[in-house]
Amino acid sequence: MGPHPAVAAIRLAVRRVLHDLLTEHHRAPAAVPHASPHEPPPPPLVLVACSGGADSMALASALAFESPKLGIRAGGVTVDHGLQPGSDLRAAEVVQRLRELGLDPVDSVAVTVGRTGGPEAAARDARYAALDTAAERHGAAAVLLGHTRDDQAETVLLGLARGSGIRSLSGMAAVSGAGGRYRRPFLELDRQTARKACMVQSLPVWDDPHNADPSYTRSRLRHEGLPALEKALGKGVVEALARTARLSRDDADALDSWARQAEATVRDAAGLLECAKLYALPPAVRRRVLRRAAIEAGAPAGSLFARHIEEIDRLITGWRGQGAINLPGKVVARRQGGRLVIRQG
Repeated sequence: MGPHPAVAAIRLAVRRVLHDLLTEHHRAPAAVPHASPHEPPPPPLVLVACSGGADSMALASALAFESPKLGIRAGGVTVDHGLQPGSDLRAAEVVQRLRELGLDPVDSVAVTVGRTGGPEAAARDARYAALDTAAERHGAAAVLLGHTRDDQAETVLLGLARGSGIRSLSGMAAVSGAGGRYRRPFLELDRQTARKACMVQSLPVWDDPHNADPSYTRSRLRHEGLPALEKALGKGVVEALARTARLSRDDADALDSWARQAEATVRDAAGLLECAKLYALPPAVRRRVLRRAAIEAGAPAGSLFARHIEEIDRLITGWRGQGAINLPGKVVARRQGGRLVIRQG
C-alpha cells in the first residue's frame, strides 16, 4: 500500500524540484579547486527553510525522504525573528525536529527585525537576509520554501489592492533569488494538503499566532477576505487567483524582455533617454524602461511604486514645463532639452 495521497503529492512536488536541481548541477562546471575535470561534481546541498508550521514541516519531511534517493545532501534552516516570548526555545525545537528527520546541517539563525516597510515586510527582509547568509555559508545549491497555492492567492490579492500593476499580480515565482536560489515546490498544492501530510505522518507542527492576528494584513485577508470572496463567488477562487499569477508572470516577463530590448533604442549617443522616442513606445513598455532607469540611478526597487512611475511618465506624455520629480533614494527625474535625465540629485 502506497503513502497517503497528501504525502504522495508533497513528495512528488519535491522530487520534481530536486530533479531540476540535479540536472542544473551536472551541467555546471565543478566548483571544487584542483578537482579533476573527469571527476563528477560533489553532490549538491539543498536547505529547507522551516518555521515549524505545517507547510514547512511537510516540505522538510518530503526533502528528507526524497534527497537520499537522488544522492542529494539535505539540511535545514529555521529563523528566530525574536518577535514572541520563547521564540528561541521554539527555534531549538524546530532544529531538533529537523535533525530527527535526518537533515544535516541544521541551523537556527536569530535576526533583528527592523521597522522599514511595516512589520510584515521588515520580518520578511530579515528572514531572507538570514537565509541568504546560511545558503552562502554552507554552499547550498538551493533553499526550499513552503509557500502554497493559498499563499500565492493571498499575494495576488495584496498586489491587486496595492494597484502596482501586472508584476504584482504575478505573485511568487517558483524559482527566484540570486542564481535561482529559492525554490517553491508547493505553489500548485493547497495548504490543507500540507497539513494532512503532517497529520498522517504524526509530524508535530506549530501554528504561529501571528497568522491569526488581525493586526496583520495577510492574516485579515486569510481569515476574512478570502472566505468572503469564496462565499460571494463560490469555491475555486484560490485556484483562479493562482492561475492569474501564472498568466500574469508570463505576460510580465515578456514585457520586461521587450523593455530591455527597447531601452537601447531610446538613448542618444551620450546615453540619455530621448523623450520623443520614449513617447513612441507602448505605455507598458515605456513605463518599464522608466522604472529600470530610476532603479539604475539609485531608487530602491521596493520603494518605487506605480505612482512614482506615472509621475515620470507625465514628463513624457503630458509635458507642460513641470518641475523635477523627486523619487525614493534621493533620485530626481527632470526633462531637459528633449531628454529625460534621472540621477541622484
